[in-house]
This record gives sequence, structure tokens and C-alpha cells, in this order.
Amino acid sequence: QIGRTKVFLRAGQMAELDARRTEVRNTAARGVQSQLRTHVAREQFLILRNASVCLQSFVRARLACKLHGFLRQQAAVLKIQKNIRRYFARRTYSQLCLSAITLQTGLRTMAARNEFNSRNQDKASIHIQSRWRRHRDNLSYIKLKRAALTYQCAWRGRVARRELRQLKMAARDTQALKVAKEKLEERVEELMSRLSLEKKLRTDLEKSKATEISKLQSALHDMEQRVEEAAAMKENESAKKAVEEALAQEREKISSLTSEIEGLKVLLVAEREENDVTKKAHANSQERNEELNRKVQDADEMIKQLNDIVKRLEETVREGEALLLTEKQQKEEASAALAESHLRDQAFAIKIEEAEKQITLLQENVERFEYSMADLQSSLTIEKQQHEASVVELAEAQGKIEELLREVGDADEKSTLLETTVQRLEERLTENDALSTTERQENEATKKLLNEVQGKNEELLKKLEDAGKNIVHYQDTTQRLEENVAAVEVSLKDERQQNDVIMKQLADAQVEIVELQRNLEGADKRNSLLQDSLQRLEEGATTTDALYLEEKHAHDQTKKVFSEAQEVNQELLRKVEEADKNIGHLLENVERLEKDAMTRESLLLKTKQSYDDTITELFEAQETNQQLTSKIEDSDNKIGLLEVSVKRLEESTSVMDSQLAIERHENSKLRSELSDARLRIDELLNEAQDNHASLAERDDMIKRLEENVSTKETLLLTEREQNASTSKLLAEEQLKIAELIKNIEEAHRKSDSLQTTIERLEEDGTAKDVLLLTEKQAHEATRKTLVEAQERNEELLKKIHDDDKNILQLQFTIQRLEENTATKENLLLREREQNDATTKSQIESQERSEELLKKFVDVDRKIDLLQDSIERLGESSTTKDALLLSERQEKDAMKKELAEAGEKNGELLMKIEDTNEKIEHLQNTIIKLEEDIAAKDVSLEAARQENDSIRKSLTEAQERNEELLRKISDNEYRIHLLQDTVQKIQVDAISRLSSFVMEKQDSDVAKRALTEAQERNEDLLKRNEDLLNRNNDLVKKIEESGKVITHLQES
Repeated sequence: QIGRTKVFLRAGQMAELDARRTEVRNTAARGVQSQLRTHVAREQFLILRNASVCLQSFVRARLACKLHGFLRQQAAVLKIQKNIRRYFARRTYSQLCLSAITLQTGLRTMAARNEFNSRNQDKASIHIQSRWRRHRDNLSYIKLKRAALTYQCAWRGRVARRELRQLKMAARDTQALKVAKEKLEERVEELMSRLSLEKKLRTDLEKSKATEISKLQSALHDMEQRVEEAAAMKENESAKKAVEEALAQEREKISSLTSEIEGLKVLLVAEREENDVTKKAHANSQERNEELNRKVQDADEMIKQLNDIVKRLEETVREGEALLLTEKQQKEEASAALAESHLRDQAFAIKIEEAEKQITLLQENVERFEYSMADLQSSLTIEKQQHEASVVELAEAQGKIEELLREVGDADEKSTLLETTVQRLEERLTENDALSTTERQENEATKKLLNEVQGKNEELLKKLEDAGKNIVHYQDTTQRLEENVAAVEVSLKDERQQNDVIMKQLADAQVEIVELQRNLEGADKRNSLLQDSLQRLEEGATTTDALYLEEKHAHDQTKKVFSEAQEVNQELLRKVEEADKNIGHLLENVERLEKDAMTRESLLLKTKQSYDDTITELFEAQETNQQLTSKIEDSDNKIGLLEVSVKRLEESTSVMDSQLAIERHENSKLRSELSDARLRIDELLNEAQDNHASLAERDDMIKRLEENVSTKETLLLTEREQNASTSKLLAEEQLKIAELIKNIEEAHRKSDSLQTTIERLEEDGTAKDVLLLTEKQAHEATRKTLVEAQERNEELLKKIHDDDKNILQLQFTIQRLEENTATKENLLLREREQNDATTKSQIESQERSEELLKKFVDVDRKIDLLQDSIERLGESSTTKDALLLSERQEKDAMKKELAEAGEKNGELLMKIEDTNEKIEHLQNTIIKLEEDIAAKDVSLEAARQENDSIRKSLTEAQERNEELLRKISDNEYRIHLLQDTVQKIQVDAISRLSSFVMEKQDSDVAKRALTEAQERNEDLLKRNEDLLNRNNDLVKKIEESGKVITHLQES
């Protein structure tokens, strides 16, 4: 029984209960015992630990004391050693310095003594040498002076003997010169009459030319009208039969024109025969001119010699007067020398009489020379006039030949070439008119100058009327010569102007062939050398005419040689004419080939430029694509960083719950930052409207955000450290939790106001989503434009195939041109053979001229001997010197004019060489044209290869554009994901008030990243638009190239 209740147990239950009780008690006893044992063991352990800690601290303190003492001893030992070493080093250094100083002073004193002694020795030696040299030079000067005096005396005696011999020879030559002068005057009158006849013939020829030119121009106008009528008939497709009839009529008219041209060719043949006759006469006149030039130069030399003789005679007279004065003084001083002085006076009187006789003989020689000069000048004028007439006729014949050849070529070619020929003729007529006006002005100026010169000469003649009848007659002859020279100058100027016109026409024809000019420069150098050699030959020939009477037989032989040379020159001129004809044909063919080549080159250049432009644009597109890919990769990296930062922010929100106490003090700062944030939100709205204008500002904002992120990460690290410290202080600050709760309630109130601001930010995010949708639409538009660009590229590829076909056709035409050039080369080989024959004849003439030069050298030696004999004669009077000086000036002018005439005579020989060089140039041009054709074939193949590479690059660019579009779509998807994460972060920030500031900053960073992504997308859109524009430009350029090729095919 347990209490009121009774418990009836079964049998054996009590025993079980007792056993259970004993087990429970035993377990309880064991627990009590284990606890007691653990308590006792813990106390013993604590006692042992405290004792060991005390012992360890005591031992460590003892060891530290010992170590401190040991360190102090070691430091003291080091200081002592350092001081001792410093002392010993200082002592050794000071000893070394002292020893070095003593050695240096000793050496310097030794060097100074040696220099002083050497300088004294040098001064003494220089003084001795100067004295010795002065003495030696004085002795040598005295010896030279004595020797010079003796040599001068001997030489003067020898010179006086030579002068006497020369005077005797000059007296004999003057009579022959007078006779030659009279003959020359008669020839002048005959030549003047011939000039008048030739002028009349010129006027008649000019009139006939004008009539022929008018007929040709009328024929050209008729042909132009017919061509226009034919073009109008061709436009009407229904009038084909009428066009065919008109073409038949035109062909008949062309055949009639060809018959007329053949008649003109017959006339040309006749004119050429006449030109041959004129050329023969011209060659004869050249020979006469050369002979006359030689005589004139000899006469000039004789005049110079006479002037020198007169001066020397005057000097002798002065010396005689001086001697007379000295003799008078000697008579006064000593009467014994009177006999000797009388004898000297008689000798001087005899010398003076002989000198007067010599002067009279010289005057007679001068008169004879004047007559010969007049005859020579008259013959020169006549021959020059004949030469001018022949040159004019040749130029006119050549002009007619060129015009006829051009007309024949134009009749064979299309009617369009007729218009070009008419324009060229009009331009040439205008140029000829301008040249004629300039020639008239120059002629008037020359006439004025000649009038002034004549007036000056008349004044000089008035001053020199007292010089004598012989001198007056000589001046009259010089005036006549001056008039003839003026006429010759006018004619020479006309010839020069005509030559200038011809050279201008040649220059206009040679502008298209630039490479020929280089070869012509080399030929000009050779011509200059040949002209110099000719001038030298002429100078050598002028010296030989002084001994003309003695060497008549030699002149007869030279005349025979010159006649043979004339025949050779005539043959050469004929060959030159034939070569000129061939050159004309070749030039026309070359011009045609060059025109074709120029048109093809222009087309090739246009195609190459278009291809180059496409290649450059493709490279630019590839560069822009690469930049886009790099920027997309950067954006991917930044998006990854943003995702990582978002994760960090989510982790930091869990950590920042414990930082409420620290951020209470920062709530005051949050208000100012919230106001700034509102301002920034307004700025962002404005920036969303003006995205294109504020790209640079957003880049700056991105940089600032990155800096803020870095600063915030540093703040997070510091805050984590602070959290570690605050976790220790939580136990102590549980009492302050009640106060914190109150502050939290205040923070809840503030968070409500912050929630409103967050809602505004969310509205801004929705507005930005709308902007993203618009950007997507723009992306779709760009995709469409890219598809259109691809279609255009395919069309361009088709056009390129068509261009390849056209290029093949051009190659076939080039092959035909090569065949034509081969035929022309055969013609050039024939002309070369003819030119080789001409060169052989030139070599023979050069050998003959060398023989003549040898003879001229011998004559020069004889002339030098005569000059030595004439140089030492006395002088006569000062009045004759003035006259001779004026005559010299006039004769120098004559010499210059004669030299110009000789140069013109040498130009005929140079023309032969020019024809050979022109033929070689034409051959070179043909070879170059063939090389250009081959190079163009290579360039066409290269252009094909470039087209293939461009096609490949276009396909690659299309693939890259597709990849970029894919990447852009991926970026847009990631941006949407980021926007979702940002919204989640904003919801978490509302619930976590303690980390509001940090989360707000993170949300600002995310928004800025979104704006950056939007700006980058806008940049991508702009660049895609640029690519589309470039593709459009490429399409336009390729279309232009296709048009050009079609134009070429039509032409």
C-alpha cells in the first residue's frame, strides 16, 4: 500500500524493484565520485601550472639580464676597435699626402727649368736664321737684277729687227687687199638685186598658201556637217537605209578626197625637188660664207696688228723726244759729246722717215683691206638672203607635208578626229598671229636701235672728218656694212622666230612622250660639244686667211674637198627628208598608240583607285569590328565584375546588420547625400534625353564610380576589422541595447522617407527600360540594313565578274596592238639601215675635216711668226688710235653676226644627227609601249587577284558583323539580368536599414554601369551605321567602275 492506494504486485516484482534501486544508487554514487575526482585533479593541475609559469618567468628574466649584459660588452668592444682603426688609417693617409706633395713640387720645378732653357735657345736660333736668310736673299736679288738687265737689252734689239721685217711684209699685202675690196663691192650690188626678186617670190608663195589653207578649212567644215548629219540619222532606228546611203556618199567623197590628196602628194614631190635644188644652193652659200668669214677674221687680225704697230711707233717717237731732251742737256754739260749727239739725231731722223713711209704703206694696205671687207660682206648678205629664202621654203614645205599627212590620217579615222584637227589648226593660227605680232614689235625695236646706232656713228664721223680722205672712204664702207648687218640681223631674227615656232610645235608633240626628253638632253650635250668643236675649227680657219695669197694651191685642193662634201651633204639631206617622212608616219602611229594607252591607263587607274578605296574601307571596317569586339569583351568583363560585386554586396548586407551603432552617426551625412542623389537623378533624366551629347561626361562618371568602388572596398575591409572588435564588446554593451532600440524606431521613420526616394529611382529604371526597348528596335533596323548591304555585296560580285570579262576583251585588243607594233618595228629597221649609210658619209666628211685642221695648224704657226715680227713697231698718232678703236667695236659686232651665221650653217649637220636620234627614240618608245602593255596585263591579273581577295574579305566582314550582332544580343540579355538583380538589391535594402548607405552607393554603381552599357550600345549602333555608309560608298564606286568598263567596251 502506498498511501490510500494499494498496489498489488506480482511475485518477484519487489526483488526487481530493489535491484533497480541499488543500480540507480550505484550510478549516482559513481557520478558524485567522478565529479569530486575531476575537481581535485583540476585544483592540482592549476597549482602545478601556476608554479611552472612562475619558474619559467623567473628563468627567462635571468636569461634576459645575462643577454643584455653580453650585448653591452660587445657594443663597447666594437666602439673601441672602430676608434683605433680610424686613428691608424688617418695617420697613414696624412703621411702619404705629405710625400706626394713633396714629389710633385720637385717635378714641377724641373719641368719649368727645362722649358725656360728651351725657349731661350729657340729665340737665339731664330734670330741667327733670320739674319742669314736676309743676307742670302739680298745677294740673290742683286744677281737676278743684273741678269735681267742684260737679257732685256738683248731681247729689245731682237724685237726691233723682227718689227722691221713685219713692216716690209705688210707693205706687200695691202695692194692685194684693195683689189679684193673692189670686187666685193660689185658683188654686193648684185646680191641686193637678187634680194628684191626673192621677196616677190615669197609674197606669191604666201598668197598660194593662204588659198590652200582656206580650201582645206572649207573641206573640213563640209566633213563636219556631214558627220553631224550621219549622227542624226543614226539616232533614228527607223532610218537605217538612209544612213547607209549617206555612208556610201561619204565613202565616195572620201575617195575623191584621197584622189585630191594624191594630187597634193604629187605637188609635194615637186616641191621636194625644188627644196633639193635650194638645199644645194644653200650648201654652196654655206661654203662661201665660211670663206668670207675667214677673210673677215683675217682682216680683223690685220687691223689689230696695225693698231698695235701704230701704238708702238708712237712709243718710239716719245722715246726719241725724251732722248733728244737728254741730248740737249748733255750738249749744255759737255761740248765733247756734240758730235755723238748729231750722229744720233741723224739716225733718229732716218728712222722717222722710214716709219712715215711704213705708215703710208700701211694706210694703203688698210684701204685695200676695206675694199676686200666690203666685197666679203656683200657676198655674205646675198648668201644669207638666199639661205633665209631656202629655209622659209623648207619650213613651208614641211608644214604642208605635215598638214597633208594629218589630213590623210584623219580621213582614214573617225569623223571625231576631224574636229580635233580643226581645233589644233585654229590654235596654231592664233599662235602664229601672236608670234607675228611679237616679231613685228621686235623688228620695230631693232629698227629703233639701229637708227640710234647710226646717229651715234654719224656723230663720230663728224668728229673724225679731219682724219683724211682714205679714212672717210673707209667709214662709208663700214656704214654700208652696218646696214647690211642690220638687214641680216632682221632676217636672222625671223629665222629664229620661225625655228622657235617649229620647236614649240615639236614640244607640244613631245609632251606626251616624257621619256624622249631625257634622250634629247644627252643629244643636246653632244650638240653643244660639236658646236664648240665647230667654233674652234672656225677660229682656227680665221687665222689661216692672213696667208691667203701664198696658199692658193692649198685652197684649190680644199675647194675640191668641199665640193665632194657638198655632194655628200646633199645625199644626206635627201635621206633626212625620207627619214622625216618615216618619222612623221611613225609619230602618227605612236600618237594613236599613246592615245589608246592613255585611255586604258586612265581606266585602269580608275579601277585601281576604286579597288584601293574598297580595300581601305574594308580594312577600316575590320579595324572597327576589332574595336567593337574588344569593347564587347571589355563590357563582358565589366559585367562579370558587376555580378561579382553584386554577390559581394549580398554578402556584405548580412554582415552589415551588426553595424547599426556605427552608422547612426552617419545618418546626418545621408541627408546631404540624398539631396545630391536627387540632383544626380535629375541629371540622369536629362542625360537620358541627350545621350549623344553627354558621352564624355558619362565616361568621367564611370571613372569616378570605379574610384568610389575601390574606396568602398577599402571601407568594407576596415568595417570588417571593426566588426571583429565589436563582437568582443557585445557582452559589455547589452545594457545599451534598450537605447539602440529607441534609435532604431527613429531610423524606421527615416527609412519610410528613404523608401519614397527608392520608389522614384525605380520609376527612373522603368524609363531606362523604355530606352532599352527603343535601342533594341534600332538594333533590328541595323540588322535589316546589314542584310541589304550583303545583298548589295552580292550584286557587286556579279559586276566584278562582268569586269573580268571586259578585261579579257581588252587583252585581245592589246595583242592586236602588239602585232601592229611588230610591223612598225620592221619599218624602223629599214630606216636604221638608211641612217647607217648617212653616218658612214658623215664619218668620211669628218676625216676630211681633220686633214684640213692639220693644215690650219701649220698656218697658225706661220701666223704666229708673222705676229712676232709685227709686234715691236713704233706708234704713229693718238687720233688714229681713236678711229681704230671705233672700227674694232664695229668689227666685233660683225664678227658676232658672222659667228651666228656659222652656227646656223652647223645646225644642218646637227639635224641629221637629230633624225637618227629621233628614230632611236621612236624605237625606244615602241619598246616601252610593249613593256607597258605587258605590265598592264600583269596589273590586270593582279586586279583579278585583288577582286578575289576583296570578295573573301567581304564574306569575312559579313561573318564578323553577324558575330557582333550575336554578342550585342547577349549583352542586352545580361543587362536585363543585371536590372533584375538591382531591383532585388533595392528590396533587400528596404528591409536592412543599417546598410542603407552602402547599398544605395552600390545601386548607384549598378545604374552607372547600365548607363555605360547603354552608351556603348549606342556607340556600336553608330559604328554599324558608319559601316553601312561605307558599304554604300563601295557599292557606288563599283557601279562607277562598271560604267567606265561599259564605256570602254562601247568605245
